[in-house]
Amino acid sequence: MLLRADIWVSAYLRRCATCDVSAVLRRRGAAEAGAIFIKIDRLDGTAALFGPAPQSETAERGVDRLWARMHKDEWTDPLSIEERLQREIKFDSDLWILEVDDRKGRHFLDIAA
Repeated sequence: MLLRADIWVSAYLRRCATCDVSAVLRRRGAAEAGAIFIKIDRLDGTAALFGPAPQSETAERGVDRLWARMHKDEWTDPLSIEERLQREIKFDSDLWILEVDDRKGRHFLDIAA
């Protein structure tokens, strides 16, 4: 059973806060099962975007949520991430967007390889 999106988001924001990492909710989505996207901004002109990994990988690993980088390079420019987020919103208006500001680029996510 998948943990509700609103509960997961609340726990993630708390996790960031306990590590002294600034994280904010930019867009509230569907409480039960909205897709969650997380933008990591290193505050140096580079950023990364993480979104839901394919369900096949999640089921294979037996985890609730698994994340995938939504672009080819490890870090990219924030403008291209914002453009991607706008496309995602047009596709699914119930999605969540979290933004993390961390010079070290920490994300605290389980990443699909």
